[in-house]
Amino acid sequence: MGEEVWDEVVKLELNFPRLTDTAYGITSEATPDYNCIAWAAGDDSRWWEPDPFFQYYWPERVERQYTVRAYAEAFLGLGFELCTDGAFEEGKEKVAIFAAPDGLPTHAARQLSDGTWTSKLGKSVDIRHVNLEDVGGRIYGDPVLMLQRPTAEPSSSGNYAPS
Repeated sequence: MGEEVWDEVVKLELNFPRLTDTAYGITSEATPDYNCIAWAAGDDSRWWEPDPFFQYYWPERVERQYTVRAYAEAFLGLGFELCTDGAFEEGKEKVAIFAAPDGLPTHAARQLSDGTWTSKLGKSVDIRHVNLEDVGGRIYGDPVLMLQRPTAEPSSSGNYAPS
């Protein structure tokens, strides 16, 4: 394992100690171009954030507020609907929204077609992790809302769109 990769693994496991007890893999290099909300939405071309100064992309007609409700509305606008859990279901793409104990949304993860999860960790790397809770804890809190839509297929742009 190269020194740069090793350094990234050490940082990941310090920040997300639940990763040390499970299989996970780094699937991209670090980049500030997009964040976990964009990644969960299938967009790796821009940062999604409901900041009130319009510095970042946020879907039109969704309030620019840091609330679980606003984040949910952003995904509802992409064809997702609320669901009860993150259990794998053939033909369904799921997204989990995490929140800190104070209720502020902190992270989103997307379930892949094999039942594993993918997360973009801030400006750092994307990872594939087995359990949704592997990235939960001190930094991101816990999953508080689950959404699903029919399985998406890659579009010609490389982004994901409902099939």
